[in-house]
Amino acid sequence: MTVMAPAPIDQQEDEEMLVPQSDLTDNHQPMEVVAQPEATNTVENQPVEDPPSSRFTWRIENFSRLNAKKHYSEVFVVGGYKWRILLFPKGNNVDHLSMYLDVADSASLPYGWSRYAQFSLAVVNQIHNKYSIRKDTQHQFNARESDWGFTSFMPLGELYDPCRGYLVNDTLIVEAEVVVRRIVDYWTYDSKKETGYVGLKNQGATCYMNSLLQTLYHIPYFRKAVYHMPTTENDMPSGSIPLALQSLFYKLQYSDSSVATKELTKSFGWDTHDSFMQHDVQELNRVLCEKLEDKMKGTVVEGTIQQLFEGHHMNYIECINVDYKSTRKESFYDLQLDVKGCHDVYASFDKYVEVERLEGDNKYHAEQYGLQDAKKGVLFIDFPPVLQLQLKRFEYDFMRDTMVKRKLTFLISVRNCCKLMIAMSSLCNLTLTEMVENTYHQMLIGESAIFTRFTGTYNIKHLSCLSCALPFPSFAGAYIFEFGYSVLVHSGGVHGGHYYAFIRPTLSDQWYKFDDERVTKEDMKRALEEQYGGEEELPQTNPGFNNTPFKFTKYSNAYMLVYIRESDKDKIICNVDEKDIAEHLRERLKKEQEEKEHKKKEKAEAHLYTIIKVARDDDLAEQIGKDIYFDLVDHDKVRSFRIQKQITFNVFKVGTLREVSNKVHNAELRLFLEVELGLDLRPIAPPDKTKEDILLFFKHYNPEKEELRFVGRLFVKSTGKPIEILSKLNKMAGYAPDEEINLYEEIKFEPSVMCEPIDKKITFRASQLEDGDIVCFQKSLPVESIEQFRYPDVPSFLEYVHNRQIVHFRSLEKPKEDDFCLEMSRLYTYDDVVERVAQQLGLNDPSKIRLTSHNCYSQQPKPQPIKYRGVDHLSDMLVHYNQTSDILYYEVLDIPLPELQGLKTLKVAFHHATKDEVVIHTIRLPKQSTVGDVINDLKTKVELSHPDAELRLLEVFYHKIYKIFPPSEKIENINDQYWTLRAEEIPEEEKNLGPNDRLIHVYHFTKETAQNQMQILNFGEPFFLVIHEGETLAEIKVRIQKKLQVPDEDFAKWKFAFLSLGRPEYLQDSDIVSSRFQRRDVYGAWEQYLGLEHSDNAPKRAYAANQNRHTFEKPVKIYN
Repeated sequence: MTVMAPAPIDQQEDEEMLVPQSDLTDNHQPMEVVAQPEATNTVENQPVEDPPSSRFTWRIENFSRLNAKKHYSEVFVVGGYKWRILLFPKGNNVDHLSMYLDVADSASLPYGWSRYAQFSLAVVNQIHNKYSIRKDTQHQFNARESDWGFTSFMPLGELYDPCRGYLVNDTLIVEAEVVVRRIVDYWTYDSKKETGYVGLKNQGATCYMNSLLQTLYHIPYFRKAVYHMPTTENDMPSGSIPLALQSLFYKLQYSDSSVATKELTKSFGWDTHDSFMQHDVQELNRVLCEKLEDKMKGTVVEGTIQQLFEGHHMNYIECINVDYKSTRKESFYDLQLDVKGCHDVYASFDKYVEVERLEGDNKYHAEQYGLQDAKKGVLFIDFPPVLQLQLKRFEYDFMRDTMVKRKLTFLISVRNCCKLMIAMSSLCNLTLTEMVENTYHQMLIGESAIFTRFTGTYNIKHLSCLSCALPFPSFAGAYIFEFGYSVLVHSGGVHGGHYYAFIRPTLSDQWYKFDDERVTKEDMKRALEEQYGGEEELPQTNPGFNNTPFKFTKYSNAYMLVYIRESDKDKIICNVDEKDIAEHLRERLKKEQEEKEHKKKEKAEAHLYTIIKVARDDDLAEQIGKDIYFDLVDHDKVRSFRIQKQITFNVFKVGTLREVSNKVHNAELRLFLEVELGLDLRPIAPPDKTKEDILLFFKHYNPEKEELRFVGRLFVKSTGKPIEILSKLNKMAGYAPDEEINLYEEIKFEPSVMCEPIDKKITFRASQLEDGDIVCFQKSLPVESIEQFRYPDVPSFLEYVHNRQIVHFRSLEKPKEDDFCLEMSRLYTYDDVVERVAQQLGLNDPSKIRLTSHNCYSQQPKPQPIKYRGVDHLSDMLVHYNQTSDILYYEVLDIPLPELQGLKTLKVAFHHATKDEVVIHTIRLPKQSTVGDVINDLKTKVELSHPDAELRLLEVFYHKIYKIFPPSEKIENINDQYWTLRAEEIPEEEKNLGPNDRLIHVYHFTKETAQNQMQILNFGEPFFLVIHEGETLAEIKVRIQKKLQVPDEDFAKWKFAFLSLGRPEYLQDSDIVSSRFQRRDVYGAWEQYLGLEHSDNAPKRAYAANQNRHTFEKPVKIYN
């Protein structure tokens, strides 16, 4: 029997709501707040067609008698496609029921067919429907993968158990709910058209910022406040955070395509490097809100951030045996909820307010009472209208000494996602003791109206002010929040990944996914249940052959949840329209939009037009010697005209032309406009030009002023000689008619300068001068005066201009700030550069200057400095791959660089023999030195337990000892960048090993289970231990406890194991330990060691002996 029906639509009943303690608009609020109408005619609220969906029910009678391996349901149709359920009653080579959704007519479909569906498969519990098992997934079906589902749907033992309720009267009921979605072509996808919303462009690694900005933008009250921040028409978005944010929000509201965020990040003071560095979204949220809060002071929107996001709680400590209490009220903008060990948000709240007992070694010091047993906890005073919950997905793992992402299942049911209720006892009616002992927080979700749990004995006498009309316990201070206004998701690991957001902009049932530039409609289930970690089974691509289901960890995890208080919903989801936006901002942005549309139109019609750029004498005179030195003019700075290609040249000359921007990159025609002036300085007709006439342009060079300028142009006969025009050139330059001058032809300037003398006595044709050529001239200098000038002639001056470079020098300690700038030649040698820097710094010895090049991509210093005379010229210092920089970093050394490069610098961590102390020492020795020399040098710097103590040098990596360096080993090849070098005294017992003694490795470890496999994780400081033949573990434990000085109470919890290749074999006190260790050599002995299993409670050391010079993680900063 089969039943087919449309998918049900969840109905929500009206619920009685509790009144919040505070109102959003209690404080002065000058903004006009109008509730958002239920349905407006804006693009944002235009309905988008729902995808076709249906539910199919399949009753399978005599289920236990089915003998076929496969069993198919009847065919049902969804979205115009034929489907059926494929069932393996005895499992698809597994001891689980296997179930798949199958394309019923896949064999007859045309080549290249494809369809996309989201679906769920369920086995109905016929006794208690809530115990039905349902699994859902999505898939793009095609000829190769025409079925998709779950190989291990449910254990066969549970299925056939008559008490479980899945098989009743030998009948199994299976349900399939299928939603067929259109396959999206993301190349042509239009977010605005499909959803009414637009996305934000990713600058490189700014997805975390985009998800936060979309969340803030879709809080209309926040958006309205931003629009009301005072800005002026003279402000620039790149220099004003309020204006940049207003501009961004305006474009998100009215633009038809994705919006760029570059203006906003520039207003933050960020550079390219900041845009490519991913940060934490919570950190950015706090920094941005603090910055906006500061900029709102003294304006009509002052206090908006606090009104929206600020709540308050009270930290308390109350002594148990004496009358002493300590309280401190604090505000919060978001709450960090722990997810470890918590199955939902309510459990996380329980953990947040969990009462901690301070007793034993952790007693509380209560001023006049001394150490006392006490209770410590948190009480919420009030919650903000917009509640932001940060789920602590990332935490520090002390065992592994690193940050990890918790892969935990954290669920929010779709059925109960509508509301979150937090009800608190009235603070004014309870003493602190009563508040701690009695219920002070409960939660109500959805339609069930049931509190989840109580934190003490419910005492009605303290609740005299409460209403008894409600069908459940209620307090005067109660908060009901609309859940899931926004869910920010992080997909990936601790060191990187991708952020996006699911948002309900109007608090309707429709969710939208904001993933950078793309906005898509999503159903509630995908937005909520699928974003909370856990594991998912990868369906089989060929159910008939694959026999092992593969489970994978889901790395998409909700990271931030945003709620809106129901009583303030109408105020927060208010109407925001153009009247909220400053007129100058509207005009500016409308003009930008018009320009954008105009450019779009021009781009579409570009093939019909060409750009003509016209240079005049005035342009040449203005640019030569200032903006340019080579050639005649920068055509990007002259007048440009856009004309149709079919227009005649005569029409172009006499017509009225529209000037266009020089940024247009169509095909170009570059022209020079000749204007001849008569005696009255009025334009006259230019002289007729014959084939013998050539047009030459002339520049004049003054070596005394080091100045090059344009002086004019002349038509000359190609058969004429330069000597015939010398008087005209002298007149142009302001010289006497008979002044002796030298002429040079400017030929080229890339890749090198070519400027050659012109023989004044041969014809222009013989000198290969043609139309448009450039001639430079200057006074002839007496031989004896040439040395008076830095650049005595035109070629030397042009060579200087071609190679000159303004270099920005920065101290390596302050890599973001320019210290000083120097004009240099790219041909400067290494010695020239360091000498100029030393002069600038007032340093007598340039060899103490060490330079480091700039990485153009990371905007940071390169990891390795420039070696002494390691490059030939300044140009080599400034090149990074195919990019050229103008930044160099410098540092002043305490010894000359050549001497330093002859030395090997090692960082050695010295462990004191009798004190729990580690000190890092920097050892500098000649590269030819040995480890023995390092030890001798170290002895002069450290405190030894006795004068005759001997030292050794160890190589430690990940809490294991990998090597004892022999004293004769050369230090030149020792690498301390990745391995830790440890020096320590050699214990006396190790110096006198007996023939049957063993020197073994001892490491601390703990165990962790990941991906169903046990892993050994080492931590702490490894060490050597001498064990004697026949010595029991009990005897060795005594020596270890004495060596490590571990208290008896803690040491009793330790376990001891022999580990070989990562496999622990636990030892008993009576075991002979030496029998496990057969190898006597030390090098390589990390393969087997005595392991001490216990928790790592030791504080981390504040040193890092193997850090790179410039490796650091920048916090989020907004500089402006």
